[in-house]
Amino acid sequence: METIANLNLKVLLRLLVVVFLLSSCVSQKKVQLLQEKSVKDISTGFINNRNTSYPLQPGDQLYISVHSVDPKTSRLFQTDFPSPMTQTYQNLNSYRIEEDGYINFSFIDKVYVKGMTIKEVNDLLQKTINEYFKEATVVVQLVNYRVSVLGEVENPGTFIIDNKQINILQAVAEAGGSRNFGNLKKVKLVRQTITGSEMYYIDLTDNGVLQSDQFYLMPNDVVYIEPLKSKSFAFDNFPYSIILSTISTAAIVIALFK
Repeated sequence: METIANLNLKVLLRLLVVVFLLSSCVSQKKVQLLQEKSVKDISTGFINNRNTSYPLQPGDQLYISVHSVDPKTSRLFQTDFPSPMTQTYQNLNSYRIEEDGYINFSFIDKVYVKGMTIKEVNDLLQKTINEYFKEATVVVQLVNYRVSVLGEVENPGTFIIDNKQINILQAVAEAGGSRNFGNLKKVKLVRQTITGSEMYYIDLTDNGVLQSDQFYLMPNDVVYIEPLKSKSFAFDNFPYSIILSTISTAAIVIALFK
């Protein structure tokens, strides 16, 4: 039969394991994405119009290319593209929107673009080019399309977006996904506007986010996933040293009385 001392030691070890598990576990409801909360019937799909109305601001950089069947016209606008097209080339050959809202585009007079969308700028430049050249096509791209993902993700940082659009789930995936203690029920989205910044709270555990106006991100958006309160308890406030010290002392006392 086991001695009382051995039984007491086993009880202490089991108690330590139970306390550790209780301090570190996280409910699946807190970390599972797109649960059926707001939308119960998902058979009809989710309606979400992609928001492409980003208003251009001073400091934004526009890559503008003019394509033409006439080689002389193409060379006039320096559109002899390298292959493949690189981000560095686009940065070096982009037009910065100045503080007054204007860009200086080739031999055309200054063009005011502040507050306009990419499509509006494209249409404006196309109309202007048509006054000088025939069969020329203008293509405008935003070079500095970046989003930042911070907080409880595997690889926080700022990411350059090659596509014309990215949603918040794709942005979190770019950052390696959320960690176990990420608070997905209250994700902060900071959006830059012409007048300042706006902050939104997004519940990524709710499938209703697929219909949210903030589901698709805009350039310079910052996504922040804060830690759950349980992380603070588990790693910061939980008295591991005291528990371990108490168990060590108890083990020594039990050993002395064997």
